[in-house]
Amino acid sequence: MERKNLWAPWRIKYIQGIDKQSDCFLCDYLSTPEKDRDNLVLWRTEHALVVFNKFPYNNGHLLVAPARHIATLDDASDAEMLGLMNLVRDCQKALSLAIAPHGFNVGMNIGRCAGAGLPDHLHIHIVPRWNGDTNYMAVCSDTDVISQGLCELYDQLVEVSQKENLPRL
Repeated sequence: MERKNLWAPWRIKYIQGIDKQSDCFLCDYLSTPEKDRDNLVLWRTEHALVVFNKFPYNNGHLLVAPARHIATLDDASDAEMLGLMNLVRDCQKALSLAIAPHGFNVGMNIGRCAGAGLPDHLHIHIVPRWNGDTNYMAVCSDTDVISQGLCELYDQLVEVSQKENLPRL
């Protein structure tokens, strides 16, 4: 059987930076607001931030995380919980306006055994979904096909956010 390549040139930045990463990329992003565009931080509020997942399951896959480095929902204050859920709602609205998904998966992986790649900093995944987006690539070859560049969608969501007066500090 002939082997085929699926090129993913954007991953080289991740591979080259593995040794330079701290234990928590979300805390790194929180401490460097001047790099929001480079880090694809979409919004910041008093209690949280929204950032693109740089290794998404689908186009528009966002992460909503508290500004405090906390691991569980029990650690979150009522104000943080409200802020996180408000951002989930706002993300759904912005994504709906920008790319018109048919639905969303919204969820959390709490703890390494539950699939959390970053188990010590709580975060919520918002994954836009379209009818028929599970296809042979994902089923047969364990490969996700992302149909739009992250920077292009970032700019699109910033524009929608400004028009809709969605949160951005």
